[in-house]
Amino acid sequence: MSKKKDKKPAVRSSEDQISCEIGKPIKKTTIGGQALIEGVMMVGPSRTCIAVRKGDGTIHVEEIKQSEKVTLFDKVPFIRGCLRFYKMLVTGTGALMRSADISEEGKPEDEKEEEKKPSKLDEFLNRNRNLVVTLSAILGILLSVGLFILLPRLIVHIFSMFIPENLLQTVWMSVVLNIVEGILRLMIFLIYLINASRLKDVKRVWQYHGAEHKTIACYEAGEDLTAENVLKFSRFHPRCGTAFMFIVLSISILIYTVISVFTGAQPLWVNLLIRVVVIPLICGISYEILRFVGRHDKNGFCRLLCKPGLWLQKFTTAEPDAKIVEVAIASLQAVIPENKEDDVW
Repeated sequence: MSKKKDKKPAVRSSEDQISCEIGKPIKKTTIGGQALIEGVMMVGPSRTCIAVRKGDGTIHVEEIKQSEKVTLFDKVPFIRGCLRFYKMLVTGTGALMRSADISEEGKPEDEKEEEKKPSKLDEFLNRNRNLVVTLSAILGILLSVGLFILLPRLIVHIFSMFIPENLLQTVWMSVVLNIVEGILRLMIFLIYLINASRLKDVKRVWQYHGAEHKTIACYEAGEDLTAENVLKFSRFHPRCGTAFMFIVLSISILIYTVISVFTGAQPLWVNLLIRVVVIPLICGISYEILRFVGRHDKNGFCRLLCKPGLWLQKFTTAEPDAKIVEVAIASLQAVIPENKEDDVW
């Protein structure tokens, strides 16, 4: 007698998911999230919540209080993107630190750790948690700018030292160097993602990222939020922060090239300063492009723009198991608005 194999839930590919969105009316939600340490943060229209798996196996759900004050700049196109990116970074950094604490609760080692007297540094960090979160977010921005924006320019500058001066002054050479710089920027970003995805602890976070995408896709499809249903969906989602980063790096090639055409050859410190100053403009443009593509994903050109971001998610997401999905479901359920129209994209 032949043995029957257990059937696993059929996973919908990213192409199937997008075609599903295009082929029939399906809700596109503004709810987004972030993977944490043993947890997921979901940001809804009125609430931001985290769900974390504690050391004893239970799921802890907690709301992160956000300022309800909306300024004029939060609504102005090309400015709102920078503000929301920074606010999300600060909130995400705080949630990441909080999830690390919660995930340790309930473990047997806790009793031993409680007997240890906290150091003065620990006491300072606990008293000034908001300051630490803000400084951590700023440090993260500085490291990203240095690695993905300034380093490629420095490499190109070293290379340009071997090019004759009369060629450096030409417009076409300026364009070529900026394109090379942009390609280097994309390569460094890709190498960073590939190497990060190989780390065991990071891969665990990527599983929660995949669970976040699957859970949102299940919610958008109007299906019941159960682990079995969620696991059937793709871990690739067209409206992801990974896509935003790719758009930022791509737009930077165009913006820096245009600026160099007008400014001509400049000293290294001027070129580095220009790149830092223009970052808010690049983020603002990228945010508006992401919103436009999200609204018009039936358009063939917009679907094409989604593909690089979907491909990069191979390195920033991983297939979760049912227990991980349960955490993502708990986080999403905590932020779903009572009025179903409040979170429409």
